[in-house]
Amino acid sequence: MKLLTGNDLPTGDVIWWTGEGWSRHVGDSVDVGDKGEAIAHAEEGARRVNAPYVIDATQTAEGPRPAHIKDRVRALGPTVRLDLTLKPADPAAGSWVI
Repeated sequence: MKLLTGNDLPTGDVIWWTGEGWSRHVGDSVDVGDKGEAIAHAEEGARRVNAPYVIDATQTAEGPRPAHIKDRVRALGPTVRLDLTLKPADPAAGSWVI
């Protein structure tokens, strides 16, 4: 499984490709397969995302899980304080799509 991630231009937030746009929640992301680089190029050119790149991931019962620890931290937030982690099910977390 391949996911596309990058950073939102206005806020710097980590964002994930949903197939139709971008989300702050890795659980909303979709497998981009071999189309990831083309999507990244188009989205960066349209100035909707900064520094997009394709990562390896696996599908789990809880949703997509980035393979590399760096991207797991990007997906879930800080690892030292649970109160700072991104909680996709929390309405106050601001689930928005660009």
